Amino acid sequence: MAGIYFHFPFCRQACHYCNFHFSTQLKHQDEMLLGFEKEIELRVEHWNSALESIYFGGGSPSLLSITSIEKLINVVYKNFKLCDSIEITLEVNPDDVSFEYLEALSSIGINRLSIGIQSFLNSELKLMNRIHNADQGIKTIEWTAQLFDNFSVDLIYGIPSSDLSNWKKNLNQALSFDVPHLSIYALTVEPQTVLAHQVKNKKIQLLEEDLVKSQYDWMVNRMEAEGFQNYEFSNFSKPGFISVNNSNYWKGKAYMGVGPAAHSFDGKRTRSWNLSNNIKYLDFIQHGILPTQSEILNTNDAFNEYLMTRLRTSWGVSIQKINDTFGKHYSDYLEKQVENHLINQRVYWDGDALKVTKKAKFLTDGIASDLFLLKS
Repeated sequence: MAGIYFHFPFCRQACHYCNFHFSTQLKHQDEMLLGFEKEIELRVEHWNSALESIYFGGGSPSLLSITSIEKLINVVYKNFKLCDSIEITLEVNPDDVSFEYLEALSSIGINRLSIGIQSFLNSELKLMNRIHNADQGIKTIEWTAQLFDNFSVDLIYGIPSSDLSNWKKNLNQALSFDVPHLSIYALTVEPQTVLAHQVKNKKIQLLEEDLVKSQYDWMVNRMEAEGFQNYEFSNFSKPGFISVNNSNYWKGKAYMGVGPAAHSFDGKRTRSWNLSNNIKYLDFIQHGILPTQSEILNTNDAFNEYLMTRLRTSWGVSIQKINDTFGKHYSDYLEKQVENHLINQRVYWDGDALKVTKKAKFLTDGIASDLFLLKS
């Protein structure tokens, strides 16, 4: 399978835009780590291909001690076959780490960091309720660059009250460190978040879509000029630094999610997810029961998901893959449905692959949804 993902569901503080599952009550961390080990024991017999990546996400996995992270890595090594060049990533927040902590991560086998910067402007960090400040973010990247060849920086654009000038400052600051990979996301209003409440009550006004698009378009051009490949809508890589973990999601490979709210996929049609409740998760695990629900995608849903994921990538949608996996009915449908987008130069054929044009990238998800097959 492609990889294993650990969802560590604890944070020191809630970011206003985040709707991931986490708790700011930091107790039960030791029990959670034991739960991770037990879940692996319950799952391992169903997975037999070699791992290409291990990913520690959350939440804030940089709250974990070096000993705890090393123990989890050893549990994975004990239970799974591994590829020789396995990618092992840990998400880190600048407020959690020191040079010594990052140095220790490198010594136990972590070979890639994903740094949650989001912005280099203190006013924007405050609006998002991030704990760290701009200086901490800069220092964390400087330390990381000394210790790791492979690392990524997370940034957010489309922040309320921001403008193109501020966004240029943010991205140029990140590029000044010769970062090999960036994950760059538009700020979105997720249900049941502080941001959603603030927007509803008109305490915060979101940017107009054309202003968000101007930030996105400038970013794409800037990243291209710096030699980055936009291999997925929100992910940019220098040659040789495409994230194994990230890209395998878009390629539809199998992965195992461990921890509360973690998702798994068998690489075919079955998706599953764990309960989004720490206490219930631990109770199930302690009784030897996987706290999991699952669904089997029907052919239409699998086809639509393939369109959505692959159209976001530089690899595009393969007609041959659709023929082989879903049948000629689906490829005929796509070729007919996409005609208007071809005429308007939103998409183009690159050999066998259907890809989004540069000028229409900001519209990718809308184009994909227009191509969905709703009825067989």
